[in-house]
Amino acid sequence: MSIELRGKNILVVGLGRSGIAAAQLCAARGARVTATDSRAAAALGPGLLRLPEGVVRELGGHRRESFVGADLIVLSPGVPEIAELAAARAAGVSITGELELASRFVAGTIVAITGTNGKSTTTTLVGDMLRATGRPTFVGGNLGEPLAEAVGTPAAEPGGFCVVEASSFQLETTVTFHPRVAALLNVTADHLDRYPDLDAYAATKARIFAAQSAADDAVVNLDDPLVVGATAGAPSRRTGFSVARPLDQGGWLEDDALALRLPGEESERYPASLPALTGRHNQANALAALLAARLAGATPAQARAGLIAFRPLAHRMELVAEADGVAYYDDSKGTNVGAVVAALAGFPRPVVLIAGGRDKGGDYAPLAEALGRVGRAAVLIGEAADKMAAALGLTLPVERATTLDAAVDAARRLAHPGDAVVLSPACSSFDMFRDYAHRAEVFRAAVARQASRSPAKATP
Repeated sequence: MSIELRGKNILVVGLGRSGIAAAQLCAARGARVTATDSRAAAALGPGLLRLPEGVVRELGGHRRESFVGADLIVLSPGVPEIAELAAARAAGVSITGELELASRFVAGTIVAITGTNGKSTTTTLVGDMLRATGRPTFVGGNLGEPLAEAVGTPAAEPGGFCVVEASSFQLETTVTFHPRVAALLNVTADHLDRYPDLDAYAATKARIFAAQSAADDAVVNLDDPLVVGATAGAPSRRTGFSVARPLDQGGWLEDDALALRLPGEESERYPASLPALTGRHNQANALAALLAARLAGATPAQARAGLIAFRPLAHRMELVAEADGVAYYDDSKGTNVGAVVAALAGFPRPVVLIAGGRDKGGDYAPLAEALGRVGRAAVLIGEAADKMAAALGLTLPVERATTLDAAVDAARRLAHPGDAVVLSPACSSFDMFRDYAHRAEVFRAAVARQASRSPAKATP
């Protein structure tokens, strides 16, 4: 499974966390490593300190000679097509990604999760369930720790589990990546600034199943026609889940329970109403996680233990504070329309939505429809504000704000006691912030100032 890197000229392109991890992996296996990034050292920060001694750095731009002279290029996810990459392809240089490369050194069981929304929650849930088996378990990928950081640990050895969130960008460069269990949660409009259409985006997501065999398992959302279509040709055994209808086999909602039936086994029931997994979309995530964990080897008791112990992830509809009867929620991870629509489905309070940022090429009509049911008003920020206002303005009152601080002030003015102010942007953060976490940090600080003016206390 593994490949020989010793003595090879390896070029790592992009020095985010996955690029650093790829450079470490290649250097540890005797490769001659060059690391390149279009950003200067000052913009890359302290992560550069983790580059192994002997790695050549080419920062602040790219050298064509390094690309065409490499034996292998390891491309970080999200690096756009650039002239140097085109030249390398023309020269016959092999190009791979950190996820694909790292998987070649993993002998443990890989469980992989992809989808437009819910990946991180589901990946974390599966990890909690598999940790309950007592076997070494790594949880990472697009979620946080790159898979390359698992190489050499007990989780990557036979008997261990590597549970990875896989983004479409990572899946673009996979060829032999072979999850024993893989799940496709949903496909909604996202990254259409990178893919020509929704079908191409769905096909990229479905690459998660490409190297599977008939002995492997595919977990698929039967409520999503794009998922069903994209997985029709999957070589693995397909097990479905649905929150809309009961199934003879797979996972579904049954009264107040999450119901499962695996092939040849009795039905299982798990709690569906858990504080950490509110909303129909999270019930779908829980069904997918239960199926993936059970198919990977967790017992019903171990899966139940992981489900009950789960705690919500940061920036995913987190209650930040309550002040003057208004609840403030941080859903900064809602970076596309589908995620926001899912989060607002059945929301128990009227919502003043703070949204906007860098447009990703999607249609905001579904968001207008969702806000027509639960929206009080919307406050829009960032580059996408005009486009969003055109879609939402006929549905509910819309205001614009030049900063997130001003947006929180406006939202508080528009909210009534008993309402919720929700930051769920439906856009990327890069027009105004470093990332979604930085956006959440600014939001929370603004909310704290609002809460300080009220006798109510911020939620810890």
